[in-house]
Amino acid sequence: MSELGAGKRGASLGMEAIRIASFKYRPTFFKKYRVKKVETVNGLLYKYADNPYGKRIEGIVKVYRRLAAKVAESLDDLDFPIIISADHSNGGGTIAGIKQAFPSSRLGVVWIDAHADLHSPYTSPSGNMHGMPLATAIAEDNEEMKRNEPRKDTIKQWHKLKGIHQRVQPEDIVFISLRDTEEPEDHIIAKYGMKVFTVADVRHKGIETVVEETLEKLAGCDRIYVSFDVDSLDPEVSIGTGTPVDDGLTEHEARDLLELFCEEPRTCCLEITEVNPLLDDKGNAMGEAAFRLLNNCVKVLEDRDDEKL
Repeated sequence: MSELGAGKRGASLGMEAIRIASFKYRPTFFKKYRVKKVETVNGLLYKYADNPYGKRIEGIVKVYRRLAAKVAESLDDLDFPIIISADHSNGGGTIAGIKQAFPSSRLGVVWIDAHADLHSPYTSPSGNMHGMPLATAIAEDNEEMKRNEPRKDTIKQWHKLKGIHQRVQPEDIVFISLRDTEEPEDHIIAKYGMKVFTVADVRHKGIETVVEETLEKLAGCDRIYVSFDVDSLDPEVSIGTGTPVDDGLTEHEARDLLELFCEEPRTCCLEITEVNPLLDDKGNAMGEAAFRLLNNCVKVLEDRDDEKL
């Protein structure tokens, strides 16, 4: 699990936290389902990150390529890949892998997250790459909101992350639980008219309506990728994530959202990310919540496959 993109250490332990939680609820889970590991370059964490506007970006490029290859392979084998990643920078690699497998398909993205992750090296206040995956997916530098002067080597690596062709059209991204954005990201959201559902929207409209409107927004997409960052949940569940934000979803709300998206036939890939047990204030509460959500999603996906038979 690569945690190169995070600002705090510990997300690489997220998979083990989820695995440990499985012993409590479904001990045979990780025996039944194959786990493919993606080689990381987390050794770079022991070196000083001397690039302020794209920290360890050279390592992120390697992880993108390795993760994309695994995701594409899984999809080529007609499997449904579920990515349990450390930090959310990996989401960009997952998107690259889906496009590698289905280059001519129009891909929709459901980003369930407290954050928009639309920064670039030109705008990021921290330089942490987990705030940039969607910008790589839509190939957006956002130079009109430029606040940084990235080095030439950073720009070169940034172009590698974006790839030759835009992987996702900006209007094909829907945010749910978004509540902590910065001005450059707000600019991109407004520029492209991206759809945003706040937690208040989820509760006012109802979960079924939010999912219906999301799928309607993505009606022109051939395939859908759902990325679930556990910081979309309220810290009442646990603060076991790198960037918790108040007023988030309940676990019940997240479960119902994910269940409905997993029932959608076009959904081809799911990611669960940013579980950090080193920051958990309630033992392994976040790992347990993430496993319960994962387990429910798998059951829904199995039922979906059974209906095809």
